[in-house]
Amino acid sequence: MAKYKVDITGINTNEIEVLSSKETLELFEKMKNGDSEAKNKLVNGNLKLVLSILKRFNNTKYNMDDLFQVGVIGLIKAIDNFDTSLGLRLSTYAVPLIIGEIKRYVRDNTSVRVSRSLKDLAYKIIRFQDDYISIHGNTPPNEVISKELGIDEYEIGYALDAMKDPMSIFEPIYNDGGDTIYLSDQIADIKDINTDRDMLISLRKALQKIKEREKEILINRFIVGKTQMEIAADLGISQAQVSRIEKTAIENVRKLIK
Repeated sequence: MAKYKVDITGINTNEIEVLSSKETLELFEKMKNGDSEAKNKLVNGNLKLVLSILKRFNNTKYNMDDLFQVGVIGLIKAIDNFDTSLGLRLSTYAVPLIIGEIKRYVRDNTSVRVSRSLKDLAYKIIRFQDDYISIHGNTPPNEVISKELGIDEYEIGYALDAMKDPMSIFEPIYNDGGDTIYLSDQIADIKDINTDRDMLISLRKALQKIKEREKEILINRFIVGKTQMEIAADLGISQAQVSRIEKTAIENVRKLIK
């Protein structure tokens, strides 16, 4: 059995048992009949599901023991609300809830102070996303969130970005084998405001000269904040096509503003 690369204090992760589908269904039946021990076995038999999710947080600043406990809370919530009659695997239902619980913990422990109204909006969006994922199995497009919550699409990205951890200005953001480009290199210098204004004018002119499809994708990607997958769904094309068009559009804009 593969060894998990997540160390949890007091737990030998290699010795954690994994329940079969048959055992899981039998335990759910016992739990429905009031067997509290059955619930404990369901939790203990699915701990590796939590560990598998924690691997993506393994290189973060957060304590793995804390995240594990938070993930187990998400697992317990999933077990409490799981409906065996739907024919789903427990893992399919539990994963979004576990991830959601961990992300909420991470957001609540961010080092940047965010206004209460913006934080409330972000939580509202996240709750809707979690509910949507549990029902549909995928993340809702921004249009759906906007319509359901009665907010503009740009507010979605603004609210969610406000909950992210801050990034150091010395964070490397690009390296093609030569000199590394750091975030500080991309921050505008207010002393050079005339240059910035000229660049903005050039950029606007360039956007008017490229193909309409290229312009539409660039605006949706870098102004509205949509993902390539969301744009692909809107346009009825593949994500790979969106990626190619985006890359071509950026190259064309670069040529036009030189």
